Amino acid sequence: MHLTKRQKEIYDFIRECIARDGYAPSLEEIGAEFGLSSVATVHKHVQNLVEKGLLRKAWNRSRSIELVEAERQGGASVQIPLLGAVAAGAPIEAIATAGGIDVPHAMVGSKPAFALVVQGESMIDDHILDGDVVVLEARKAPRNGETVVALIRKDECTLKRFYLEGPEVRLVPANRRLAPMHFPAEDVEIQGVVIGLIRRF
Repeated sequence: MHLTKRQKEIYDFIRECIARDGYAPSLEEIGAEFGLSSVATVHKHVQNLVEKGLLRKAWNRSRSIELVEAERQGGASVQIPLLGAVAAGAPIEAIATAGGIDVPHAMVGSKPAFALVVQGESMIDDHILDGDVVVLEARKAPRNGETVVALIRKDECTLKRFYLEGPEVRLVPANRRLAPMHFPAEDVEIQGVVIGLIRRF
């Protein structure tokens, strides 16, 4: 299932409101959240989500938007940005491309997420292979031991396990033939934490 960026944003906002308040936002509240002055425009976005099976509307009451749980949809998916390639090996120049990829909704939920194509074999002991697509939560503060995409000195990216050790970051490959990489913490910016893997056969 393909969702536009705006449809995903609106769907995630509705989910968050229902989880927080116990009921859905009104069309006016959705419009205010996204700077949409026309209720008709909001209604069109909501109707598209209804037609795609993610929402339903109970017409006989106010705040009538309800979620159709992803688990009951048998593989509902959402589109996230596919931003290019990341090295599972020595860092490579950061690459940004325009594109998207459909992933299972259950994999990302409402988390801000993106995907990258893996290049190299430094993570093969974690079963992350050259050509795989890793799905990442856009989170800047990983826990030690999590697999991350790290931006080194603003211009090189690499996929490794993360360990913060005082003033230093240790980036550890999952390949016994390769040595860990050590950088001053100020030289490392975490772009995301791996939450899923997609493999094409």
